[in-house]
Amino acid sequence: MNDKRFYTGEYDRYFWDAARNRIRQEDKLLAGRIAGLGSYHVPDAANTKFDNLLTQESLFRQYATTMTAYDTSYQIFAKYTDDLAMFVPEGGDIPIYEGIRDFETVAVGRYKLAAFTKLSEEFIHDAAFDIEDYLLSRFARNFGRAETDAFINGTGEDMPTGILCSGKGAETAVATDSITYDDVITLYFSVKPEYRSRAVWMMNDTTALHIKTLKDDNGNYLWRECDDTILGRKVVISEFMPDMESGATPVVFGDFSYYWVITRSPLSVRVLSEKFAAVGQVGYLGFEFLDGKLIRREAVKAIQMNTADSE
Repeated sequence: MNDKRFYTGEYDRYFWDAARNRIRQEDKLLAGRIAGLGSYHVPDAANTKFDNLLTQESLFRQYATTMTAYDTSYQIFAKYTDDLAMFVPEGGDIPIYEGIRDFETVAVGRYKLAAFTKLSEEFIHDAAFDIEDYLLSRFARNFGRAETDAFINGTGEDMPTGILCSGKGAETAVATDSITYDDVITLYFSVKPEYRSRAVWMMNDTTALHIKTLKDDNGNYLWRECDDTILGRKVVISEFMPDMESGATPVVFGDFSYYWVITRSPLSVRVLSEKFAAVGQVGYLGFEFLDGKLIRREAVKAIQMNTADSE
């Protein structure tokens, strides 16, 4: 995949003409065509707008490290060790060689994510209707939800590797039958101080409701209601985190900037003008290519529920 961008000129005009189901100028769109999908890259300005909308809709993109890798190999370099800072005596050796092996290669996938929406032809042909804003907003909302699910629960096979992926996601710090006040405290201190300074909690509503009831021996609640924090760190709610069930991992805590979201291609769209013509509608298929993975496992720790006795 090359890093060719499609600027707001002829390509922009002909792309949105095609989206409005007008006569398609194939030769004018050829530069942005993805042959295997029959889709076309959105123009550069629209892709920038889509990226901004997606950041608002995708929970992980608000905390993760995001990058583009359109024209790179399937490996990128990740820094696994800490930087060095030390006092050096006059004439002493500067410790540059200690960092030579800091970087390791990480394999990056190119997983396809598809979303579908339809529009009435009446809207499409209405000059006052902003088809660009509508489609980009719908795709951002749909992709954002699907991304969040994958970045939490993804298996790494035909999809990104989620933070709950066994052996590749967050490290387990606490195993328990029922989450207690002490379990939450233990999870907090299991994360190194350098990660805690930017850490957040992540859980679903059911788990949050349970933790909100936890008190210390003096009757003080662990959860601070005025700003929704635990021990001074923000709580992030996601419906895609599991409940407190046998074998599940309902709570994670850590620095999510060590989760990398890698965009492998700009958004592309395929217009389905024939399929829904009988009902006066036009379909739109949007495609993303991306990957995501936690590149430093110790930065995010988890509470795991014990597996129920099978007897």
